[in-house]
Amino acid sequence: MAAAAMAAVAVAGTIAALALEPHSVASAVQWAYALPLLAFPALGWLIASRRPDSAYGWVLLATADCLALGLVGAALLLRIGQGADVPGPLAAVLTAMLTLFYGLTWVFIPLLFPEGRLPSARWRPVAWLAAGGIALHWVGIVLIPEATMGQFPSGELGALDLLALGAAGFGQTLVFVLALVVLGSVIVRWRRSRASERRQLGWLIAGILTNLTGALLLVFVPPIGPDAAAVIGVISVVGALPATITVAFLRHNLLDIRVGLKGSRLYLVFDVRPTVDELLSGLGPALEDMEPVEQLGRLAAAVRTGLDTRWAAVSLSDGTRVVAGREEGRPALTVPAGLGHIDCGPKTAGRLTREDRRLLTALAVPVALAIQSAGLAARLVNAQEAERRRIERNIHDGVQQQLVALIAGLEMARATGGEPQVLNPLREQARQTLSDLRELAAGIHPAVLSQGGLVEAVEERCSRLPVATTVTADEGLRERRFPDEIEGAVYFTVSEAVANALKHASASAIRVRLSHASGRLAASVTDDGKGFDPGTVTRTGLAMLADRLSALGGGLEVTSGQEEGTLVHAWVKIHA
Repeated sequence: MAAAAMAAVAVAGTIAALALEPHSVASAVQWAYALPLLAFPALGWLIASRRPDSAYGWVLLATADCLALGLVGAALLLRIGQGADVPGPLAAVLTAMLTLFYGLTWVFIPLLFPEGRLPSARWRPVAWLAAGGIALHWVGIVLIPEATMGQFPSGELGALDLLALGAAGFGQTLVFVLALVVLGSVIVRWRRSRASERRQLGWLIAGILTNLTGALLLVFVPPIGPDAAAVIGVISVVGALPATITVAFLRHNLLDIRVGLKGSRLYLVFDVRPTVDELLSGLGPALEDMEPVEQLGRLAAAVRTGLDTRWAAVSLSDGTRVVAGREEGRPALTVPAGLGHIDCGPKTAGRLTREDRRLLTALAVPVALAIQSAGLAARLVNAQEAERRRIERNIHDGVQQQLVALIAGLEMARATGGEPQVLNPLREQARQTLSDLRELAAGIHPAVLSQGGLVEAVEERCSRLPVATTVTADEGLRERRFPDEIEGAVYFTVSEAVANALKHASASAIRVRLSHASGRLAASVTDDGKGFDPGTVTRTGLAMLADRLSALGGGLEVTSGQEEGTLVHAWVKIHA
């Protein structure tokens, strides 16, 4: 909105300046050379609206506004000279805007090219000196606005007039000298730069030289008049630099602004890189319906599109790597993203800039979330596969062998006529097999958990332990039921914790606490065993359960130390 408003001021001011010119002065030639003035606000609006964090677009818009308002002031001064009733102070202030135009054009537009920042910190004194020179020049013109038209106050000059002329002259000279210094630095950059950057700076240098040449012409030739030199000078001052900067930006994709032909039709299409907000808002709905690995692929493609690189890749810590584009060569830019990182190849045109790094850092946030989701999904799949193999192994090693033996015994009993001494052992064997099947089923989902609830299932599980175990629960929790997946997650977490206390901690007492408060169902298992260092010991079973709890919106914490016992605290969110 602000960029459009500033551009509108520049366009309206230019039109108003030409409309206010006295009839004897305004001509078709002036309207023709006023057209280049539109390049500054057009390019400034494009950059500022699409890259609001880049100061360059705003500098271009400010330059265009100063020129347009200064021309309005100059036109008002001409009308005052012909006897028109126009407010003199207003004309003076507006005319003084031309000094800002010259200062911005000669110093700050080339100095900040193309990304809107100083080449280095050592240029700060130059920028401050230029700002001071522009201010002195402006003050002098406000006091003697006729000086911009090559005129001076008639009659004897007073002290204020002399002071104003001195300030204006000194400020203008200082700005002009600094403009030459900046031009020299741009030429040095041009000589030291690579071929692609040299072409960009070449357009800028051509515009600056043409602009300065036109300014020198205007020192000796009045800017308004039929003389060809004056017309050339004005066109050079107001049109050369915006024209060459526009060519540099569009031809060399500066700040990722491109222009070209679409298909076979003869019209121009601006291809501007999407902003961070546009990328993230566009990615959100698409990622919701995708699997984690698909999300990584989509994010890699978004990174490649957003930075306009030849390829982009998202890598996980386990070696998984998703690439968008054809990966060639080493990464030109790498940033961390959670448990992985993002790699980018070189840009299709130009070099990666600070803006590219900022955009990539912003995209690293959703990429990190996708990496975390992918890792969580992989661990859950691995946990499910490990559980499936455990059940398969238990069936194969236990119940299956018993059933094979039972079948063989039944065949023998049939062959021998079913004597009691043969059938009785087979009956006991069948009962044992049934008991083992029940135990196996309990490992999958205990029947007591489905029938009696969480508290009763935990009490039944702990009643068979060979050490003293205490189970306590909040009042009313025994009668409360929760979704099967929540009760199962908490139950198996308690089972794993007490099993670890027995197998690894050499505990003599275990305390289990079940609670429900603040929208959380929690379970704590505390033992008086020998403890351990959680940072050095891998707890595979608890890690799988932690993933299961995390998938339900919960978490798992393990606190332990040598000879200090262990506390396992698990919780799950309960939605009302």
